[in-house]
Amino acid sequence: MRIGTQISYSGGFAESVRDVVELEKAGLDVVTIPEAYSFDAVSQLGYVAAKTERVQLASGILQIYTRTPTLTAMTAAGLDFVSDGRFILGIGASGPQVVEGFHGVRYDAPLGRTREIVEICRQVWRRERVVHDGKHYKIPLPAEQGTGLGKPLKIINHPVRERIPVQIAAIGPKNVALTAEIAEGWQPIFFHPERASEVWGEALAEGKAKRDPSLGELDVAVGVPVAIGEDVGHMLDWVRPVVALYVGGMGARGKNFYNELACRYGYEAEAKLIQDLYLDGKKEEAAAAVPAELLRAISLVGPKGEVKERLAALREAGVTTLQVTFLEPDPARRVGVVSELRELLS
Repeated sequence: MRIGTQISYSGGFAESVRDVVELEKAGLDVVTIPEAYSFDAVSQLGYVAAKTERVQLASGILQIYTRTPTLTAMTAAGLDFVSDGRFILGIGASGPQVVEGFHGVRYDAPLGRTREIVEICRQVWRRERVVHDGKHYKIPLPAEQGTGLGKPLKIINHPVRERIPVQIAAIGPKNVALTAEIAEGWQPIFFHPERASEVWGEALAEGKAKRDPSLGELDVAVGVPVAIGEDVGHMLDWVRPVVALYVGGMGARGKNFYNELACRYGYEAEAKLIQDLYLDGKKEEAAAAVPAELLRAISLVGPKGEVKERLAALREAGVTTLQVTFLEPDPARRVGVVSELRELLS
């Protein structure tokens, strides 16, 4: 199992990269840069690439609506170039609140768009003249839609790799099935190992049945808050506001993917309460309503023995990459956490 971490998009680049450099020395395998509605992920990925040597770099995630497919491919090829072949293209649909509320772009057809974007990216990386006649993207544009001057083009530069790994963030059954079919990696959120098979098993099996063997095994990259020690139990409460934000505030009633996930995990009543409180402006009460059982399930917080048991559950559920969120406030201590995780995984 690989160990990664996610840099906060709200922090300073220099401070974050100093931490990553030290974590890389301790054996960190992957660093993921998110993109929500703060600074863009690409700027920070390039900065991290220049300051590191071995660690893989992933976008987590670039929204599929905010860049054209060919620009996404060009950006990925550029980041793969500046990192000497260490880039992983993480993409995802995000949600209507970000896509429509911040970018002003209609949120539609996430499945169809995702499939076409991946197809187009791989054409670009193979240096093919891009010809695509999909439902959502037509390259070149038909004359009646454009100037009539469009013609197939290929990327000028030679990409470092013609197959840059694609990781898709997905939690809905159809999205997960698509990911298991076409992507190298899957990035779920709030992963509950004991209930993952019940929630996603059928979708994963459906997608894998159509999977091209050349893609290899699906990398399952799971984000987990981590704190290891005898007196760290209180740090679970630091996870509450994050879960409450997603389950309660990321979307409207009836249109919140994260709330739906909590329901599928069996927390229907709790999910409704969290959302009602959050949308009524009672954010602290919403955070307090997040079930402690759910927090423990999606985290690695506790003494070494307990964390070792949770790691075994994650491995049994098919997780291949841990994306660690360090709850330990001291950056120097985080290096020790990576070493401890390595020990517990051995």
